[in-house]
Amino acid sequence: MNKFRIGKNWLYVPLIAMAVFYLIPMYVILATGFKSFAEVDLKTMWNLPHGIAFDNYIEAFKHLAPSLKNSFIMVIPAALISSMLGSLNGFVLAKWKFRGADIIFPFILFGMFIPYQSIIIPLVQFMNVIGIKGLAGLAMAHIIYGIPITTLTFRNYYASLPQELLEAAKIDGADMLGVYRHILLPISIPSFVVVLIWQFTSAWNDFLFAVILTGNTDWPITVALNNMAGSQIIAWNVQMAGSLLAALPTLLVYIFLGRYFLRGLLAGSLKG
Repeated sequence: MNKFRIGKNWLYVPLIAMAVFYLIPMYVILATGFKSFAEVDLKTMWNLPHGIAFDNYIEAFKHLAPSLKNSFIMVIPAALISSMLGSLNGFVLAKWKFRGADIIFPFILFGMFIPYQSIIIPLVQFMNVIGIKGLAGLAMAHIIYGIPITTLTFRNYYASLPQELLEAAKIDGADMLGVYRHILLPISIPSFVVVLIWQFTSAWNDFLFAVILTGNTDWPITVALNNMAGSQIIAWNVQMAGSLLAALPTLLVYIFLGRYFLRGLLAGSLKG
């Protein structure tokens, strides 16, 4: 038994090493974000700052505040709408079999494997034709691109539920929407947490769609952060502070909802 425990403890060595490796960039961001411009140098990038000052964060926030608001305006409805559409799709495909369902579902999943770069030109042309631009067009792009993964998540979750649950609701007189609203929707919280976190981080961190579909007045946070770099002199301390501010919402989401995310995965939302 002791040998088994010793062998098991050795498994923590590579795990700790990988954790340190992934946390190194965060250390550089934090250390550089609190340094003055005179302290910023490649030779001293690993050194701690001489003092703790929030001037860099104040300056970065002044540049990023409008774009931070734009990101929230775009990301929240995009995550909510795509999650709701995925839930409805998953319910229909899992519990209400119809002719062609086994063909439609793979076609929906096919959207997960289409690279962003391959549809940029038709996407821009489509947005111009329908007259939707800016944050609304960017939100629509993320809603449509999020439907495959949200549909897969909810479809697999609903497929794991017993059919007797739906039959009992039908006997009580519930129609299709009634079964979804009163039976499945209340017990879908674990899957909603999974897809909302996934969609929130995916839309928040997007740069390609954002830089193409938005302009100066409605840049999201990722584009504004990229444009903070000067043409000749780059204030790395301010830019590192801005990087932390841009990453903070997604970090907070995982810190406070990470355990619910894991529960949703273990509940069967990505099985099947």
